[in-house]
Amino acid sequence: MHTLLVTGPGGAGRTTVAAATAAAAARAGQRVLVLSCDPAPCGVPAEPGGPGDPGGPGRPADPVTALAGAPAGEPVEVAPGLTAVPAGGILVARVDSGGEFRAELAALQERGSTLLGMLGSRPLGSEELTELPGAEQFALLRALRRAATAPGTDLVVVDLPPLHQALATLALPGQLRRYLARLLPAERQAARALRPVLAQLAGVPMPAQWLYEAAARWDEELAAVQRIVEAGTTSLRLVAEPGPAADASLRTGLLGAALLQLPVGGIVANRMVPRGSPDPWLAGLAAEQEKYAARWAADADRPVVPLPHLGRAPRGPEDLALLAGTAGLVPGAPPARRDWAVEDRLAEDGVLVWAVPLPGAHKRDLDLVRRGDELLIAAGPHRRIVSLPSALRRCTVTGAALTDGVLRIRFTPDPALWPSRH
Repeated sequence: MHTLLVTGPGGAGRTTVAAATAAAAARAGQRVLVLSCDPAPCGVPAEPGGPGDPGGPGRPADPVTALAGAPAGEPVEVAPGLTAVPAGGILVARVDSGGEFRAELAALQERGSTLLGMLGSRPLGSEELTELPGAEQFALLRALRRAATAPGTDLVVVDLPPLHQALATLALPGQLRRYLARLLPAERQAARALRPVLAQLAGVPMPAQWLYEAAARWDEELAAVQRIVEAGTTSLRLVAEPGPAADASLRTGLLGAALLQLPVGGIVANRMVPRGSPDPWLAGLAAEQEKYAARWAADADRPVVPLPHLGRAPRGPEDLALLAGTAGLVPGAPPARRDWAVEDRLAEDGVLVWAVPLPGAHKRDLDLVRRGDELLIAAGPHRRIVSLPSALRRCTVTGAALTDGVLRIRFTPDPALWPSRH
């Protein structure tokens, strides 16, 4: 199963491109599941002449709802905990972040009911709960995990939030697992039988067993999502409307994707104005768009798919079908995830070099901090903490250089830790 994560700068038309990609893949014979964060109702036919009617006044129909132009069927459970609506041979699943938040908090209250009762707390009723900032990201990650287990699916198209937020969301599983490991180390659980004795000796309550069980459950769920994000069958598709603002945003996003080792399978240059217009302004806009689209195609080894501007916002199945016919929109095989190679230069220079590809990075935007067996790498607004390979843990960082889009970090063996025979 191929998981295609669709994102891009805000307002670039991510949802439209995700819907058109799904329609194109379904037309090519693939079994497609679309996962959308768009809260618009799915499968509700537009009232003739109403705000959702493609032929009437008001806002255009939701691109995901309008997939393939067929009436939606009854909701079906495509995976445990994930419900989708069939639409023209495509399954469309919506992320209900509010429902996820209420269910998770209610379960947490139930598991901690004893402790809450001792504190005199009054449990919150489900009708009182309104989702907090960040709930959407967690709901999306859970839905992504469930979608990956959907049987009989060739392609999962995920309509992600805007680019910077999407990268932060995809980095969450690894970050949170690291936090859990530091705050509630697994080895501490081995002493759980001694907690009552330790509590009496210390005179303070020890962490309850349910806390460790909850942490283990969260780690298991986060690990499952992290495996999907880092799988060789997962890739990003970036959507941008060619221009100077999108160019800057895209370059920053590509840098963040490289730092997270997320392979980018292609860029969709959306809303391309056709050349040859007699209007001087449109002719200039078309020339500028082509310049940036060509730059994106030349800067990286990834395809750029131009998607035409329809002269209006896509209004329904016919427009989506038109966009779905664009050559190159059906995703190919995901590109390989780029490993960070350790180069052995002990014989020549007495160092090991860790090569970290960071295309588009500038020296002024880079920062490195070594802490124990971990290395914090900051590239522009993006940060990542990575565990050092075993050989590099016995070394000290002695320098770094950025050359041709690759950050090369020099490690010198620590004589106290490095075997003398080396």
